[in-house]
This record gives sequence, structure tokens and C-alpha cells, in this order.
Amino acid sequence: MARRVPLGRQDERVAWLFLAPSLILFTTFTGLPVLAAFLISFTQWDLFNPPRFVALGNYLTLARDGIFGKVMGNTAYFVLASVPAQMILGLLCALALNRGIMGQTFFRVAYFLPVVTSTIAAALVWAWLFNTNFGLINALLSSVGVSDPPRWLGSTAWAMPAVITVSVWQNVGYAMVLFLAGLQNIPRELYDAGAIDGAKGWKRLIYITLPLLSPTTFFVLIISIIGSFQVFELVFVMTNAGPANATNTLVFYIYQNGFQFYQMGYASAAAMVLFLIVLVATLVQYRLQTRWVHYG
Repeated sequence: MARRVPLGRQDERVAWLFLAPSLILFTTFTGLPVLAAFLISFTQWDLFNPPRFVALGNYLTLARDGIFGKVMGNTAYFVLASVPAQMILGLLCALALNRGIMGQTFFRVAYFLPVVTSTIAAALVWAWLFNTNFGLINALLSSVGVSDPPRWLGSTAWAMPAVITVSVWQNVGYAMVLFLAGLQNIPRELYDAGAIDGAKGWKRLIYITLPLLSPTTFFVLIISIIGSFQVFELVFVMTNAGPANATNTLVFYIYQNGFQFYQMGYASAAAMVLFLIVLVATLVQYRLQTRWVHYG
């Protein structure tokens, strides 16, 4: 067994030289802002007067704030509905396009096009489609006999499902591309061996494809959860967090308090809650990664 040769001092300097630009950019634009937000979260600051230290006051106010509780519920609703939907649809699209069907290049581009489309532009178009009075969706529902179609963005019950629908539509293509890459990395010999043992159709999917896609599935799950917690543009354009805070999510709540109400300390405290949620979710999933990939 070959012995690992340690890097020489010169090689180590070269390695740090290549890493330096990324480390500098990360520290400047990510590390320092996060540290600043953490410190500001312990103050009361309206941007016009000097910050006033309030210790854990902002966090205690968050715990008692009924709107913040509703915002957390809305965010959980959005994540739990959008992430499974976009993963399942992305996997189904990848499985279909991995079979060598005619025109698969066109379908790949068509499914991926919403990913690279401006979120603001897409949200504006979908807001028109969901319009209660002259939107195309309600016009289609009326044409098939629905006498009282939903008010969609004007309804506390239907506004969030509408936003979730647009989010899934925009992100399915990204999940599809990742799943497609995972499918194409599965050796063909495994399917041939499975066919000899009688693994065809659903059995091939359950016992060969899905287990070998576990690393890809894990990665898609992580980035989907993180992205769903950070939803902002769709809410901002389509509903402006309404009606009655029915679509107010955590990032929009941070924006409201920071840049509309000028409560920078309170907004920073909410941002730290978001940071903690994403950090804990990621650490838990990484902790389970080895077991999931091994037994998936």
C-alpha cells in the first residue's frame, strides 16, 4: 500500500493561494454579514437612531408574536407541500426522459426553461393567470362547469396553494436534471443482471433504480428544503404576503420588519431563527446521509 506523501511547504502555500480568493469573498459577503446580523439581533435599531442593546428582548418578542407563529406555520406548509411535489414530479420526468423517447432534447429544454426564467416575470404572468375575474385558469374552470371557481390569490384558503403551484412549476426542471444525471450514472450491467434474476418493471425501479439514486435524492432534498425556506419573490409579486398574512413566509417577514417597519434588530433576530432552522435541518440530514445511502 502506497504511503501518502505530505504536501511540501511550497505546495501548501500554492494551495492556500488558490483558496484565498474564495475565502476572502466568503468572509466579506457571507461571514461578516451573518456575524453583523447576529450582533444586531441583540439590539433595537431603526436605522435613524443609535442601536440600543436589548439582550434577548427581540427573541422573547418573537416567541410571543402571534404573526410570527402564523408565518412559521405558513413556511412549514410551503416547505412540506412544495418539496415532495417537485421531487416526485422531477423524478417522474427524469424516468420518462431517460428512456430515449423521441424529442427528448426538446422536452428537457421545455422542462428546464422555467428554472432559468426570471422569477419576477413568471410571478407576474401567473398572477394574471390566477386572477379571479379574467384569469385563464378560472375561465377554463368555468368552461367545464365550475360555477363558483376559487378566488385564488384573494382567498386565505387558496392563495398559498397557488404560490406553491408556481414554485413547483419553476423548480421541477432543476430536480429533473439532477435525477437524470443520477439515472445516467447507473451502470447498465446492473439492469441486465436484474433482468436475469427476474427484476423488471416496478421491481427494477424499487430494487435497483431508487436505491442507487439515494445520493442524488439526498442532494435534491437538501437544496429543495433550503430553497423553499427562502421563498420570497413569488410571495412579494403574487400576494404581497396577503390576504391576511395567509402567504406571509419567514423571509418576507424578515423583509417587512427590516425594510418596511425599520426594525432591524427584530428582523435580524428572525433571520437568525431562519439560519438556525436551515443549519439544523442540514446537519440532521448529513447525520442520516450514510445510513440512508447505505440502506436506501
